[in-house]
Amino acid sequence: MLRETFVHVPGVGYRTEERLWRMGIRTWDDFSAAGRPRRLSLKLGRRIEDELARSSEALHRGRHRYFARGLSPRDHWRAWREFRHAIAFLDIETTGLSIGRDAITVVGVFDGTRKRSFVQGDNLEDLPAAMARAKLLVTFNGARFDVPFLRKAFPRMALDQIHLDLLHPLRRLGFVGGLKAIESQVGILRSEETSGLAGFDAVRLWHAYDAGDDDALDLLLEYNMEDVVNLEPLAELAYEGLRSLCLDGGFVTADRLPPPR
Repeated sequence: MLRETFVHVPGVGYRTEERLWRMGIRTWDDFSAAGRPRRLSLKLGRRIEDELARSSEALHRGRHRYFARGLSPRDHWRAWREFRHAIAFLDIETTGLSIGRDAITVVGVFDGTRKRSFVQGDNLEDLPAAMARAKLLVTFNGARFDVPFLRKAFPRMALDQIHLDLLHPLRRLGFVGGLKAIESQVGILRSEETSGLAGFDAVRLWHAYDAGDDDALDLLLEYNMEDVVNLEPLAELAYEGLRSLCLDGGFVTADRLPPPR
């Protein structure tokens, strides 16, 4: 979808982008091959041509920051396919909701292959190194919760990835509620041990572990990692759904959701 995107060009809005698509200019290569459409001003046509050349070079070199800055956060989902080879699905647990008062207890990270858990008092300080190669960050409500907590805890960590916060794309597709509610709507099942657990339980489990209950930490880590790995099929659904809406005016329903791992 990134190569079909024009709204990152200054002066190009959604209507102009849609008009280009209707004229058969669906990709950056199409624009280069067709030349400037007659319905575009000379100035805007040149601006698009120049920007697409820079964009092609940035994509070829894997410069994710170029698109993280150039795309509106609303459109970061468009880079899913091009940058998912360097992805980090992420979810945090905390002692509460206040960034100034509460602390991170657990961070789960999944790169599509490897699952890793980072725990306060154990290996939480290893998180920045583990995130160093990530170019695409996927969260649920991470823009308002996970990322601000991480910036507070790790002020030197470069959280400069393209950020796909699934809360907003899924809302645009008609899914309502929190992560667990949406999982239920699309048929993602939790394990018997974690079914019914919610954010408050994560706080409770951490306090139980802090009081000496090691089993509580095991359950907390399982709960957190399910939050993380379930982001992958939801991200695929969000990408396919929004792409279909953009290009075809269609809709991708839950029955097309890839099966969870």
